[in-house]
Amino acid sequence: MRLITIALAALLVLIQYPLWLGKGGWLSVADMQNQVETTRIKTEQLAARNSKLDSEVDDLTEGTGAVEERARYDLGMIKQNEIFVQVLRKNEIPVESMTVPPPPPPPKPGAKPAGAAAH
Repeated sequence: MRLITIALAALLVLIQYPLWLGKGGWLSVADMQNQVETTRIKTEQLAARNSKLDSEVDDLTEGTGAVEERARYDLGMIKQNEIFVQVLRKNEIPVESMTVPPPPPPPKPGAKPAGAAAH
């Protein structure tokens, strides 16, 4: 009787081994599910990045808004007759503008010269 019990227990262990530790066992399936989830999350992040890049490419090829924005922020350029105001934080170095400043407006007729003192 004891021998039959030991043999049945051994068979039970042998049957359970592939279920838990075999190639298609529960542990390997759980590990593969974790890998699939990790890959899915990374794929979603890359898809969002690709979508953003596609949008930026469309803006650069079809419109002037993205080009203008890049010129303003990356190169410090401004439009003609536009006033540039730069607000700096403490210890921040100002950005040097690549745009040539416009000439001063011509004096109005009858106006006093800038160097003359009022009496």
